[in-house]
Amino acid sequence: MDGWKALYPFIGRRLDLGGCAMHYLDEGKGETVLMVHGNPTWSFYFREVVKALSPTHRCIVPDHVGMGLSDRPGDERYQYTLKSRVDDLDTLMERIAPTGPVTLIVHDWGGMIGMSWAVRHPERIKAIVALNTSCFRLPAEKPFPKGLTAMRGNLTGIPLRAFGFVRRVVLRTCTAKTTLTPEQMDGYHEPYDGWSASRAVHRFVQDIPLKPGDPAWSTVVDTEARLEGLKDVPMLLTWGMKDWVFDEAFLNGWIKRFPKATVKRFADSGHFLLEDAGAEVIALIKDFVARPVAA
Repeated sequence: MDGWKALYPFIGRRLDLGGCAMHYLDEGKGETVLMVHGNPTWSFYFREVVKALSPTHRCIVPDHVGMGLSDRPGDERYQYTLKSRVDDLDTLMERIAPTGPVTLIVHDWGGMIGMSWAVRHPERIKAIVALNTSCFRLPAEKPFPKGLTAMRGNLTGIPLRAFGFVRRVVLRTCTAKTTLTPEQMDGYHEPYDGWSASRAVHRFVQDIPLKPGDPAWSTVVDTEARLEGLKDVPMLLTWGMKDWVFDEAFLNGWIKRFPKATVKRFADSGHFLLEDAGAEVIALIKDFVARPVAA
């Protein structure tokens, strides 16, 4: 085994979701840690967290449909929307881990997906770790990034899906402190190498809700309204402060809603915090997950 696969030494599993399969990791035994990725990543992003936690915990890490090693259905077979993602996560957990406490670790749009699942099952949420993500609408003080605007349209999104070098350029903007090695870059890029393979990457950007009537708007508003039910859950916020999307405005949004959270800022790190400051972040996560919850 060589290349990026040497960095990802796991045996994946597959779950049928009514005609298309979701790939996921189920590593280790013990209390459940559920890790939910965003865009343009997949379970590969959490690989070192899985290695660190699986000796003591059961690590469940899905690849969203159309992403990572999951199936690539066309638009006629799958609705690439936030609601579908949350429903898929619900189905996965109902099938393989229907009971017991869950520590939730989320990144990027995985925060919106994971927290939407969490407000459906607040009694199961033991703790939450959030890395450069969101679970609410775009903050009022945060302009929608021009780079994402350029990727959203059917025409302007063509370069993203048609050209590998464009996708690699986007990936290079996700770190600020380090440069991805060729193996790391291939790990993030290879599953999305091609027009059909990168469909979900484009659809994720298109599904970001900016106004009422957008497909994901009602799900985001509903989740945001129910976050109060999680306000006392132990929470760790680890943040790369050089993220050009999920920046300090988003971090402040989390702190406003969860004032009891422990916050750790990484001034020199970007969106891929686990690549820029992996060892330090994973040490924080290990310590946080191991803490007993106060009665």
